Parts: sequence; structure tokens; C-alpha cells
Amino acid sequence: MKVLGLALYGPLAASHRYRLGQYVPGLARLGIDLEVKGLLDDDYLRRRFRGERVSPAVMLRAGIRRLAHLLRRAEYDLAILYGELFPLMPAGLEKALLGLPYVYDFDDAFYLKYRSGRLGRLSPWLGDKFDRLIRDARAVAAGNRTLAEYAGRYNPNVRLLPTVVDTARYRPRRRVAAAGAPLTVGWIGSPSTAAYLQELAEPLSVLGREGAVRWLVIGGRAPRVDGVEVVELDWSEAGEVEAINGFDIGVMPLPDDPWARGKCAFKLIQYMACGVPVIASPVGANVDVVGGDRGLVASTPQQWLEALRQLRDRPERRRTLGAAGRERVVEHYSLARNLPELAALISEAAEGHCPCAD
Repeated sequence: MKVLGLALYGPLAASHRYRLGQYVPGLARLGIDLEVKGLLDDDYLRRRFRGERVSPAVMLRAGIRRLAHLLRRAEYDLAILYGELFPLMPAGLEKALLGLPYVYDFDDAFYLKYRSGRLGRLSPWLGDKFDRLIRDARAVAAGNRTLAEYAGRYNPNVRLLPTVVDTARYRPRRRVAAAGAPLTVGWIGSPSTAAYLQELAEPLSVLGREGAVRWLVIGGRAPRVDGVEVVELDWSEAGEVEAINGFDIGVMPLPDDPWARGKCAFKLIQYMACGVPVIASPVGANVDVVGGDRGLVASTPQQWLEALRQLRDRPERRRTLGAAGRERVVEHYSLARNLPELAALISEAAEGHCPCAD
């Protein structure tokens, strides 16, 4: 079986690598040939991350590449559409251009894109775009419960498929803290999500007055914090696991708003796979991933400070939570656990064995 995976971005984007790309070898062993094609390439993402303006010529070339991929659609049995085929294009035209039965895949609240913010003015024309893409899909792969519940309003064949990691690659390393070493609080993400770090500035400042603290931020800009050593690292795929293993504590602050509730807690999954104890805002999928006694949650600056103090002062607690987090990811958020789920979904959709089949 041949499947065309239509990603929004190139391999530099986590959505390309983790929602589609990492499944290619495993699916091939099961007789499913998944070929992933991005719309906007890595050069586009680098420009955006640097805050540069992207020229219309770059967007035009991206559109031509995607149309060229679609001209080969007769070679494929099925498509997996991540997000949308083209920005600003109505759903009906997208479906006509696609010309294939498809699985709709999403791990963000894309349905808000044309209903709020700077694109909200397009709501009369595009506000229901994602609802229609979900409705017309053979099946839907949703990254968390919030998204699955939303998709279930429009499509009866929705499967919860979280964004996962390969736990053979994401592995803990032995942590031996040198005497007098600072407590390392870490975060990994992108420039677009680094704004959430402002919530930690005050509690980290207090913590820094009590002892040595190092704030390691990968892939984004960190707010300056008095009394805290702030280290910013560029993200690299080759170095991300080693960098995460340098954290004493991994953090994931989020605001409690509709967009954040659609997030898939992927940072937590990365930290926990490496055995790093975590503190997270109790928003959306964060609650599901941390669950029970696998991490701490904090909603206010005081709660963040208390959680950070607890893990600073109790190294054994850090080890216990780290081990529980690793076990949680292996059992529920690993590539090995979710590969058969995606393969089954693809096979059922291709054969039309689902309630929403055309």
C-alpha cells in the first residue's frame, strides 16, 4: 500500500518528524509505504524563526511543489493530511485538489486558526474549513483528548494518537551532580512558544536568590532573570536528547486558553522519556501525560516556586518521578506502542472499513 503524507513543513518541524516521518521505517515493515512531503521547506522555517519576512516567491515555489506532488496522486492508495493542504484555501477546493481518500491528522487546535487572532476576519469564508476537512476524512488521528472530542462532533471514526517519541533513542543517562553544581531547570521548544516562559521569571528569580540556578532554554529566547544563569542553545535534532539529559527538572508552562488546551504535551513526553522529572501547567494534555504521581503541576507563581523547591530539595523525589515518567512514556507515548495503532488506522481507512467511508 502506498500512502502520501502531506505535512505542512519540512523535517525541521517537529510535526513533520514526529507525526509522520518517524513512522516511515516501521510502517514499511508492515507493508505500508509512507512517503512524506512538506509544503513549506526548512529554509522557510529558518527564516520565520529568525523573524525574517518570507517573500511571495518562496510561497509560490512551495505551492508549485505541492501541486507537483498532487499530480502523482494516482500512484497512492490513501493520503494523510496534516493540518491543511494550503493556507487560506477553502476546504472544498482542497478536497478537489487532493483527489484521494484521506486520514486527517492534527495535534494542534487548527480549527481556531480562521476564527480568532489576525486571521479571524476570514471567519465568514474559512471559519469552518477544518470542520469540513475532518468531516470528509475517512478517519481522523487526533493528538489528544481535547482534539479527539472536537473531531468527534464531525466524524465518527476518530482515534486518539498522541505525538510520541522513539524510546530507543530518547533514553535516560546516569546523572551525577557535581558538588556545588547549580540546579538546572530546562525547557525545549520554538520561538513561537518561548513566550510562555515569562510565567517562570518570578519563581526562578526567588529560587536564584536561595541558591545557584541555571536556566537552560533550547530553541527559543528566555526572559532575563536576576540571579539566575540563563543559557540559550540552538536546537538540533542530533543534540536534543543529550541536552534534555542535562536537565535536573523539565518545565512546560502554558496559559489556560483554547489554543493551549489543544497542545499535546510533547515537551513533557520528551523530558519524561529521558527520565527527567517534570513540572507542568495543568492544562489540556499536560494533565493526561503527567497523571497520578508522575510529575508535579503548578498554576500560579507561588505553586511553581513550591514545586521547584520540592524537587530542588529532594533529589530522591526527582529520581522517583523521573523513573515513573519514563515508564509512563514507554507504556503510552512511545513509537513502539503507537505504530500498530497508526498502521491499523491506515489500513482500515484505505479499505473503507470505517463508518465514514465514502
